[in-house]
Amino acid sequence: MNYWKRQGEAVVGKTTWHGKAIVLVKPQSYMNLSGGPVKGALKSFGAGPEKLIVIHDDLDIPEGSIRVKFGGGHAGHNGLRSICDSLGTRDWFRIRVGIGRPPGRMDSADYVLSTPRNEALEEFEHAIDLAAQATISLIENGLEKTQQEFNER
Repeated sequence: MNYWKRQGEAVVGKTTWHGKAIVLVKPQSYMNLSGGPVKGALKSFGAGPEKLIVIHDDLDIPEGSIRVKFGGGHAGHNGLRSICDSLGTRDWFRIRVGIGRPPGRMDSADYVLSTPRNEALEEFEHAIDLAAQATISLIENGLEKTQQEFNER
């Protein structure tokens, strides 16, 4: 990583990968307000939404799995809703990290904000590794090849 610094409401890291500039942005706002920092980072680095890759949790995907796509709705995910609203478009890449459904009658919000259960921690860590690999694949190989490789697992 060439550098990490705090920039507005985000922590930003910048590096290159095979000659391509890569900027990692972690909003420091509440997840429900992440659209502002994401928009600010895109503007700061002169990039449009078509260059954005958002990695996020998804209750509808089994633990340990990921799905890669371009565009789509927010499916009730308030962080995605904020990004859609701030950017004025839904057209950007998403790497959806499966966290599965909450056990029993546990509230979804409580489940999402909790630490993964011991038995799910290994699968969660595996999914994070897959998301990192899929990010590099998107940059190097594009959407179709990345989907073929990662959406089938």
